[in-house]
Amino acid sequence: MALIAQLAFSLITGIALFFFGKKLMNIRRNIFLGKSLEIKDAPAKRWSNVLILALGQKKMFHNPLVAILHLFVYVGFVIINIELLEIIIDGIAGTHRIFKPYLGDYYDFLINSFEILALLVLIACVIFFTRRNIVNIKRLRSKDLDGWPKSDANAILIIEVVLMGLFLTMNTTDEEADYLISNLLKPIFSGLDSSTLSAIEHTAWWLHILGIYAFMNYLPYSKHLHIVLAFPNAYYAPLTPKGQMHNMVSIQNEVLYAMQPELAPTTSTAPDKFGARDVMDLSWKNLMDAYSCTECGRCSAACPANNTGKLLSPRKIMMATRDRLEEVGKNLDSNKKFVEDGKSLLHDYISVEELRACTTCNACVEECPVSISPLDIIIELRRSLVMEESNAPVEWNGMFSNIENNFAPWKFSPDDRDAWTKEA
Repeated sequence: MALIAQLAFSLITGIALFFFGKKLMNIRRNIFLGKSLEIKDAPAKRWSNVLILALGQKKMFHNPLVAILHLFVYVGFVIINIELLEIIIDGIAGTHRIFKPYLGDYYDFLINSFEILALLVLIACVIFFTRRNIVNIKRLRSKDLDGWPKSDANAILIIEVVLMGLFLTMNTTDEEADYLISNLLKPIFSGLDSSTLSAIEHTAWWLHILGIYAFMNYLPYSKHLHIVLAFPNAYYAPLTPKGQMHNMVSIQNEVLYAMQPELAPTTSTAPDKFGARDVMDLSWKNLMDAYSCTECGRCSAACPANNTGKLLSPRKIMMATRDRLEEVGKNLDSNKKFVEDGKSLLHDYISVEELRACTTCNACVEECPVSISPLDIIIELRRSLVMEESNAPVEWNGMFSNIENNFAPWKFSPDDRDAWTKEA
């Protein structure tokens, strides 16, 4: 019987890891559908960002109470799952707490620490569930989260509560265990005999590990994928000054050649397209941003356009980009190559009205706790609108025409630009 359980556990572990790895590889493929972008500068600064922004969650501490609760969940969940290594070895080898004889008192210290963290995770998850569903917090009640996003956030909180509860139950019903938090829970099971306690312990053990495997495979479909991608996303975050835009070299050169015709080459090649119409036209970093979005809404809460009732929501920009990218990925899975489906990120997922509402103030970028830039995507889509579709308000088109012909937004010849000084 024990051998059958070991074989079953080994098979389940292999299947869980296979499907998790397969989905991660699909996500990696989807990210690299984006245009190439070389980021190799300042590695020391980038590793600093990983430690401060991703691991240390520096930006979360704008609201210290929420940051501390989030830290409990994040650190607690990650550290507690160190015991996953012991569970896997026990399951495959048919042992029980295999590390205990080797670690001695240090093992007891670790498990006590894990139990304290598990309790903190439970408390934090209950508070977050209450905030999300009962307390009226605008960014958590936005229509951006209607449907699946709201259900996903609640499901994750419930799963974490269940997993922590199973972990504590497993320790409480282990008659050989003597740990801080589980000892406080032992009176709950005081009337049960040894065989019943053993059955509960084994059931909790199996449900705990199966729950972790289920959570692991649910993760890539959830907003909580940021648990994995926050680290590379922080590493590859731009190091340029806040608000600095990346000009299109081809357009920059056109302006340069207009000012200094002698520098113009005899032959030139125009780019295939300007800006981005679909996800494949964005950079791979933009697409990693989309998968890294936590859907926390801090970007939209800080957005002046959103706060004045306009349609723009930076959070929705990222969610729409991820949705379109997932759809493109499914298209590739079905057809082995992308088959035109008559849709695009621009218009079908993100509207012109949303894009025009953006003031490019950079507030969304500044607020994001995992170094995402909705602004980069907005700018690329607007470039496509204006330069590929000539889709711009009349006032903009007049300004564009003046800049092209007169090198300024005003309808004056460069030679007459100082004429007003002579009229006096």
